[in-house]
Amino acid sequence: MTCSSHVSPSRDWGTHQSLNSQHGESCDDNSCTTHAEPQLWPLPRKLPTPLPPRKEASLSPRSAYIHVPFCSHRCGYCNFTLISGRDDLIPAFLEALERELSTTLGQRQMVDTIFLGGGTPSHLSERQLERLLQSVARWLELAPGGEFSCEANPLDCTLGRLNLLREHGVNRISLGGQSFDDRKLRSLERDHTGIQLSTAVEACAKIIARVSLDLIFASPDETLTMWRTDVERAVATPIGHLSTYGLTIERGSAFYGRALRNELSELPSDLQLEMYEHAIDALSTRGWEHYEVSNFAKPHQRCRHNEAYWLGQAWWAFGPGAASFEHSQDGLSFRRAVNHRSTTAYLHKSQSGQSLVAESETLSREDYLRERLVFGLRRLQGVAVRELEQFWGGPVRAVFEPYLSDYLHRGLLHEADDVIRLTRQGLVISDSLWPDLLTADAK
Repeated sequence: MTCSSHVSPSRDWGTHQSLNSQHGESCDDNSCTTHAEPQLWPLPRKLPTPLPPRKEASLSPRSAYIHVPFCSHRCGYCNFTLISGRDDLIPAFLEALERELSTTLGQRQMVDTIFLGGGTPSHLSERQLERLLQSVARWLELAPGGEFSCEANPLDCTLGRLNLLREHGVNRISLGGQSFDDRKLRSLERDHTGIQLSTAVEACAKIIARVSLDLIFASPDETLTMWRTDVERAVATPIGHLSTYGLTIERGSAFYGRALRNELSELPSDLQLEMYEHAIDALSTRGWEHYEVSNFAKPHQRCRHNEAYWLGQAWWAFGPGAASFEHSQDGLSFRRAVNHRSTTAYLHKSQSGQSLVAESETLSREDYLRERLVFGLRRLQGVAVRELEQFWGGPVRAVFEPYLSDYLHRGLLHEADDVIRLTRQGLVISDSLWPDLLTADAK
C-alpha cells in the first residue's frame, strides 16, 4: 500500500489498527507492514475460569490477504513490512507466493474478499502484476458479489495496470495518497504531487468500480487549515471511501531518528484531536458514514475485507509478515500465525522447504471473546451483547468487569437495545480503553 494506507498508530484518535496488524514491526532488509489487520496487546498468561462454553461451528476462512512487500522507496514515517531497491527479488517472491498458496490451500477456495496489500502491489511491472493476479485466480475464487481490493501508489496508476487489475476481477482500489498539499507531501517524503494524486483518483474511478483514499493528518508543521483543505479536496473527488490516520513517529522509521535529533516532533495533542474531529464533522454533514474509528464511507462502500477482521472472522494470509487467523474445528480455540517479516528470510525459508511461519499463538475462547468486543467496538455501530453471549454460552458482562461498568458510567461507552458502542467522548480516547477490556482483572 505504498507505505501508506495503514499508518502505525499510537495516538488515540483516528490512528489505524491500534490493536493487531497482520503486518508487524520494522524488520531487517527494509521489511515491514501496512494493511488493516487488527493488532493486539499480549494477553495475560493466567485467565479466570471461563463460563461454560457453547461450541461454535467451525468457520472456514472466507477472506484472503496477500502481502506484496515491494516499494520504490521507504517514506520517512514508514516502519512497515516492505523492501525497497530490491526489484531483483520480485521473480523469486512470485514463485514463493505460488508455493505458499498451493501448500496452504491444496485446492482452489472460494472467498468473499481478497486484499492485495503491501508494500505496493502496483509497484510490480505489468507482466509481474499479471503473474501475481494469475496466481491469485488459480487458488482463490471470488464469490459472486465479492470484494477484490488492491492497494496502489498514485504514480503507478497507468491505464495498463488499471485495465489489468479490472480484467482480473479487482473491483476496489485503495490509493495511498496521504495529501493533496505539495508541501505536506514533501515533508512525508512521498513521491507524487497533489495534481498527480487528483489525476490518479480520476483515472481509477473510470476503470475500477470503487475507489478508496488514505489521508494522513498531523504531519510535521501541518496546520488545521491545511488539513481542512485536504478533506475538502478529497470529498470533491469520485472516491467512495476515506481512511484518515494520525501520523505517529514510530521506532524503525526515518522520522524516529530525526525526532531523536530534535529535527522534527509530533504536533500538539489538542491540535491532532481538532483535526480528527474536523474530519468526523465535515464528512458526516456530507452524508458519509463514520463506520469505524479511522474509516468513512458513502452508502454501501464500506471495506468488507477489513470488517472481516473487526468481526473476528477467519482469514488466510500469504506473503512476508502476513498474519492468518483460523478457528479450530471444535470451535474451542483460535490460532494466529505470522510469516517471517523479512522478505529475504521468507524467500530463503520457501526455497529450502522450511515453514514460513515465524511465530504463532493459540487463543482461548476467553481471549477470542475479549478481542471480539474490542474489535467490534472499533465499529461505531457497536457490539450486540446477545451475540457475544450466544458465542460464550451464557452471560458475558462479568468477564469485562469492573471496566465495562466504569466506562458506561463515565459516558465513554453507551448501551441501548442490548448494543454497546463508543460515545463521541470515548471515541477520541478509544485506544486507552482497549488494554483493560483485553486482559483479565488481576485480583
